Amino acid sequence: MCGRWPEEKRSRAGALSLLAALLFAAAACTGRSEQDGHGAKQEEERTVALRIVYDNYPDHPDLQTDWGFACVVQGFEKTILFDTGANGEILLSNMKAVDVSPEDVDVVVLSHVHGDHTGGLETFLGRKSGVEVFMPASFPERIKARARETGARVVAVDEPVTICEGVHSTGEMGEQIKEQALVLRTSEGLAVITGCAHPGIVEMVKRATELGPEPVHLVMGGYHLLHEPSQTIRSVIAMFREIGVRNVAPCHCSGDETRRMMKEAFGKGYLPAGAGTALVLHRQGEQGE
Repeated sequence: MCGRWPEEKRSRAGALSLLAALLFAAAACTGRSEQDGHGAKQEEERTVALRIVYDNYPDHPDLQTDWGFACVVQGFEKTILFDTGANGEILLSNMKAVDVSPEDVDVVVLSHVHGDHTGGLETFLGRKSGVEVFMPASFPERIKARARETGARVVAVDEPVTICEGVHSTGEMGEQIKEQALVLRTSEGLAVITGCAHPGIVEMVKRATELGPEPVHLVMGGYHLLHEPSQTIRSVIAMFREIGVRNVAPCHCSGDETRRMMKEAFGKGYLPAGAGTALVLHRQGEQGE
C-alpha cells in the first residue's frame, strides 16, 4: 500500500519530526519532490497521517510496547487520539518519541471500556484539558464524570456520529461489550480503525461501509481473533474479500496466527503493524492534485 513509512527511514525516526517523515512518504508515493516551502505546505495540507503510539507488537525501536492500543490521526480538521492504551506514562512517552504533543490533540475517541484502551485517559487529560472525548454511551458514569472534572467535554456516542469532516464513528455496536470504531474517508477509500472489535471485526467493517460509498482501503487495529481457530480466521479473510477490503494491518489482540494468515492472503496488502507504525493517506478528493 502506498504510504507505509519506508523501513530505512523508520529506523532513524527518533531524530525526525513526524511531519518530515510524512512528507517523505507522500512524495515517494506520488513521485514528486517537495523541496520548496510552498510545495511542502501543500503536501502537509493534503496528507492524512495514521500513527500507532501504543501496542503490544513492536514496529519502532524508540517506542515501548505494552498490552493495549492507541493511534493518532492527523491531517483532518481535528487531530484525534483513538484510544489511550493501558498506561498513561507509556502513552505520553511514545507520543513524545514521534514528536506528537498532547497539545496537538483536539479530540479523544475511546473504542470501548476495557482498561487497555482507556487506562491512559486520565494521565493524558492531565496534560491536555478542554478536549472532546467521544465514548460509547454505555460507559460508566464515573468515567464520564472523571473526564468532565478535568475540563473535557464528554460526547456519549450511541448512533453513528460525525466527529469532524471526513471522520466518523460507527456508533456503539455489540451486546455484552459495546464498542465503536473510527472511520476515515480518504481519497484511497475508507480507513477503518478498531480497538478490539469485540462486536466482530467483519460486522464493524460492514457498519463502516454504511457511512460512505467508498471502498474499504484499510482495516487497522485489533481484530479480536487472538484465541480463534484457523477456520474462523479464514472466514474473516473470505468476508474481507467479499466486502472488498484492500489492505489489512492487524495488531493488538489480533494474534500471531491471524497476522500470518492475513499476510499470506493479502500479500502486499498486508501491513505489519505495531507501536510506531506510520501510514500516510490523503484527504478525500485531493490525491494527485
